[in-house]
Amino acid sequence: MTIRTRLALQFAAILAVTLLLFSLVIYFFTYQSRRNYFTDNLFARARVVAHVYLDGANRGDEASRATYRRYLRQFYRTLPDEEVQVYDAQNRVVFREGQQTSRPVPESLLTSVRQTGSLVELRPGHAQTVGLLYRDPHRGDFVVVASSVDTDSQVEQRTLRTILAGGLLISFFIVGVGGWFFARQALRPMQRIVQEVDTITAFDLHRRLSQADGQDEVSHLAQRFNSLLDRLETAFAGQRTFVRDASHELRTPLTVLTGELEVALLQERNPAEYRRVLQSTLDAARMLTALTNGLLQIARASDDPSQVPMALVRLDELLLQAHEEVLRRQPTCRIDLEFGEPTLPGGAFEVLGNEPLLLSAVLNVLENACKFSKDSQEPIMAILTCVGREVLLQVRDRGVGMTEADRQQVFVPFFRAEAIRTVPGHGIGLPLTAKIMALHGGSIRVESELGMGTQVTLRLPLTHI
Repeated sequence: MTIRTRLALQFAAILAVTLLLFSLVIYFFTYQSRRNYFTDNLFARARVVAHVYLDGANRGDEASRATYRRYLRQFYRTLPDEEVQVYDAQNRVVFREGQQTSRPVPESLLTSVRQTGSLVELRPGHAQTVGLLYRDPHRGDFVVVASSVDTDSQVEQRTLRTILAGGLLISFFIVGVGGWFFARQALRPMQRIVQEVDTITAFDLHRRLSQADGQDEVSHLAQRFNSLLDRLETAFAGQRTFVRDASHELRTPLTVLTGELEVALLQERNPAEYRRVLQSTLDAARMLTALTNGLLQIARASDDPSQVPMALVRLDELLLQAHEEVLRRQPTCRIDLEFGEPTLPGGAFEVLGNEPLLLSAVLNVLENACKFSKDSQEPIMAILTCVGREVLLQVRDRGVGMTEADRQQVFVPFFRAEAIRTVPGHGIGLPLTAKIMALHGGSIRVESELGMGTQVTLRLPLTHI
């Protein structure tokens, strides 16, 4: 079932139920009002009959009684099938007017009237019987019982039912048709969005939806979809750039390998020349391995965080491990370590993370500091401290530094600053570190000045305080 059909049916159902309840309320209160009005009329008839009977009974001449009877019959004509009976204290009928029926009045009804003063009894077919206790100071108490059929209410209620039923059917039809067109009008912006989305492909991600300039829910949906397109366009552009740069970087060691092997095979060489070729080939293979490992680490650091195993990691121990590894790779590099006061109980700089990835991030930062400050006489400073709910690792060197323009692009994969083009590397260390920090909910900040050195700050949230 389409949303349009569902909306039309729901709208029609809600309004139909509302109209049906409203019609039932109207019918019920109309019925109650007419019944109460008819009951009041019956009581009025009973009072008139009792008054006329007692007044006429006090007159001894037959002419007066006949006059009262004609007077009463004028009232009886207004109520169909009316019968009024007057009972004395011994429950005997002393006066009767209206329709003469043989149906006796139950003594229980007379007893109830004497106890309560009045009584209303409803019978099927809009028929009613009322009882009234009439007190006379000279002749005692009398019970007046009046019954009649409310034929006017029967006709009026039947007419009202016909009107309400017809009105409901017409309303249902109008609501159904109107709801169908209303749903169509309401969903028209959604249909435009669907048509526009169907025309957007991977080759024109720059296009955006045109329904995002309003304040309604459809506009909010279009805005969110445009934001998704922005992210997809950025991701596709980054992927294309990454593939292009990675292909370029991989081509360099492969070209060296191919060239050296081809030259070695052109003619016979002496053992020293073959040794040089093998050494050059080994260096190119190592470069290719390092580059491939870096690309794999970048891909791994871009994974869903839920798919990366996490555990408690002590950054002070991790820093010491990274320090030993860097000194093994760069024996001439000098790195001074400084540890601040930890805020966790037990003196540990504990974070929740993936130890191999965090070790790779710290190694990248320390190795960059060593590579770019070889000519500096001052040692590299690595300071581990806690600030609030975060642990900070600051690595400061006094190397070549970089310009502000270069600093803003250091997290672009394979980017190489002008001042360090002669230093071996592939430009994937800092981008990899940034991805690892983002994966762990942390951040990286690079501050540098050309000729004055560089400071890299890694921030990671502590496990608990």
